[in-house]
Amino acid sequence: MQQFDVIIIGGGIIGATLACALGREGVTVALLEAREPPVIDEREREPRVYAISRASERIFIALSVWDALAKTGHPFRKMHVWDAGGSGEIDFDCATIGEPRLGHILEPRRIQAAVLERVQTLPAVSLFCPARFSDIRVVDEQAQVVLEDGTVLSASLVVGADGARSPVREWFSMPTRVHQYHQSSLVAAVRTEQHHCDTAWQRFLPGGPLAFLPMADGWSSIVWTLPETEIGAVLALEQPDFHAALGEAFAHRLGDILDSGPRESWPLRRMHAEHYVRERVALAGDAAHAIHPLAGQGVNLGLLDAAALAEVILTARGQGRDPGSLPVLRRYERWRRGDNLMMMSAMDAFNLLFSNTQPPLRWTRNLGLSMMNRANPAKDSLMRHAMGLAGDLPALARRPD
Repeated sequence: MQQFDVIIIGGGIIGATLACALGREGVTVALLEAREPPVIDEREREPRVYAISRASERIFIALSVWDALAKTGHPFRKMHVWDAGGSGEIDFDCATIGEPRLGHILEPRRIQAAVLERVQTLPAVSLFCPARFSDIRVVDEQAQVVLEDGTVLSASLVVGADGARSPVREWFSMPTRVHQYHQSSLVAAVRTEQHHCDTAWQRFLPGGPLAFLPMADGWSSIVWTLPETEIGAVLALEQPDFHAALGEAFAHRLGDILDSGPRESWPLRRMHAEHYVRERVALAGDAAHAIHPLAGQGVNLGLLDAAALAEVILTARGQGRDPGSLPVLRRYERWRRGDNLMMMSAMDAFNLLFSNTQPPLRWTRNLGLSMMNRANPAKDSLMRHAMGLAGDLPALARRPD
């Protein structure tokens, strides 16, 4: 039996970030990842990207990961949002609040590769990859994880950071609340006739939002939310027809679509675990919550989970308390569950509001967008919250003094 302080199941972005945050402070961590580490092909663009907030950037800076990531990502400084059903629009510009950027667009595999590379420099972290568990049992004040090869790991806490279909969550029968949106997201890299101007563009359509996120060399990554009854037909379009349909949906805001990469899609659902913790077990990231992608906040919420859970564990250790005990873990749950629920509810409200085609509601929302665009203090406050510059942030995500 191999003894650790914490066992993290899931070596994706969230699990690896948590391992870094703990390992750099000398907490012994076993990090289990079922898949081989990602292989980076410099010639390929991933269809899917993440919009990394300033709070997430600070976490990566604190963990000595950001220098590697900044070379591969693309910053965006402005955001333009408008309603296809009217004249309402709103613009966000980082310069109005004295910030150099709103965030960065980064490819998931590059983030995971950079964090795992940092993990492997930390003596306190042991990476088991590829590795899956066959059994988890709680014995006295320890959780024992049995791997498929028979290896037994023991720790005071097991963290499930293993995705939306979390085997850890299922193993412990931790219930969730699920809502199907009956929408799917289509993602692809595209090249447009006009440059994106380091701006994130989003148009609200009746079937769901369409976003163009700026990448290097003038390319953009699209996130096109469509009714689930329409996604198959759009995926099947030949490239010229896809370009024409996409350009029309985007009102040709950046001219014609000149080129595109492979398309991927997945169904959308909201999922929230009723509890993030139980004795000796905690959930983080997509294992605890799945959110509508219209504001690109999913990975940022998960990174805040990792930073908050690390802070709770380190504080408990400093006080001589058991970090796997339920009273300690409930502090993490209280801290993060309310914030995550608030963001999830706000995204649901936006999705419902902008997909409604009733004339009175359409007129009201367009008026609201235009009014918000002129209300600079309110708009700046919204921008700060979206960037992770406000709220009850973990220490890793706060602005350095």
